[in-house]
Amino acid sequence: MKFEGRRGLTVTALACAAGAAVVLFAATRGWQEVLTQRVAPLPPITSHRSGADLAPWLPALGAVSLAGAGALLATRGVVRAVVGALLALSGVGIAVAALVTLGQDVIVVWPLLCAVAAVVVAAAGVVTIRFGRTWPEMGARYERPKTTTEQGAPKRPASQAELWDALDRGEDPTTRDGGA
Repeated sequence: MKFEGRRGLTVTALACAAGAAVVLFAATRGWQEVLTQRVAPLPPITSHRSGADLAPWLPALGAVSLAGAGALLATRGVVRAVVGALLALSGVGIAVAALVTLGQDVIVVWPLLCAVAAVVVAAAGVVTIRFGRTWPEMGARYERPKTTTEQGAPKRPASQAELWDALDRGEDPTTRDGGA
């Protein structure tokens, strides 16, 4: 599959978000049952420990991955590559956090599901590092337009009408450079 252009960005961001959502969901499930014996005649108590109880950094890394999926859409250039590196590291951290719990008599399906989701998040990070330069950037539609200057500084409005017109254009007539 080609990961260049808008389609690559969309697929990568959605895959990363889906992987992060799976991690956040799986971290809240019961991973381990703990049987606590009590003094007779009281029956034993069975309590459940979630993935977040066994690996507290798991939900945090899932949240970082989810935020990284959104950051893929909002960043460009070198910053997007840094986000990709953070996603790759987050994916590795999720996999380590989930797989370390396997030796603690846990229900195996949840750590393995987290590990698979971690591979997806890490792959999204690697794809971002590799193809992020070819992806489109957010538009500058809502950025303030650059003002044209005459001889280095804009002309100061002389009348009240010109002051209001400058405010309508988004300029600050009280500053020397027009608010830029």
